[in-house]
Amino acid sequence: MTLAIFDLDNTLISGDSDHLWGQFVCEQGLVDSNSFARENERFYRDYQAGTLDIDAYLRFALGPLAGRSPEELAPLHRQFMREKIEPIMLPRARDLIANHRQQGHHLLVITATNHFITRPIVDALGIDDLLACDAELVDGRYTGEPVGIPSYHQGKVLRLQGWLQSKQLDLAGSWFYSDSHNDLPLLECVDFAVAVDPDATLRARAVAEGWPVISLRA
Repeated sequence: MTLAIFDLDNTLISGDSDHLWGQFVCEQGLVDSNSFARENERFYRDYQAGTLDIDAYLRFALGPLAGRSPEELAPLHRQFMREKIEPIMLPRARDLIANHRQQGHHLLVITATNHFITRPIVDALGIDDLLACDAELVDGRYTGEPVGIPSYHQGKVLRLQGWLQSKQLDLAGSWFYSDSHNDLPLLECVDFAVAVDPDATLRARAVAEGWPVISLRA
């Protein structure tokens, strides 16, 4: 079965859900707004530059969840979806997903953003399978700690390899769509790499490799 893999942030949506969640928790008074906002911006710049310490970032991003259960956080996430995510959903992304589905392809989103933030977004896109950074739950409550291999940079490849084995699938004929140079390790693994509204580094690599460069925002 042909696999169609999608990055999420700035690929299928026209923004970064992790960064937007940081802004949202500041607006909701769940954190010290000034210091959290500064760190949120710093980590985002590091991500764009390709220098992100993913473990440090995950502990920072998961901190506001600590001590809370998924059930307690669900109403907050619904508000986040309404205010931050629905305005950046892309009709052309839905069309792209539908095109792959019509061809009988197996759809998967793989993202460096954590599962709590991304599962409802991916559900809204109609995609069942998701690989995201995982947050630790103890006695039904988030601890604020990450668990497992982060699905970031080379970690996306490692997580995907494990998932493929569990599903008895392979990468023959596979597609991967991404906006970020941080995803080059996975883009290099698939048969059909596609740069979507790419950053400058990925755009240059795509041109050099002859990969398609598309926009889902126009």
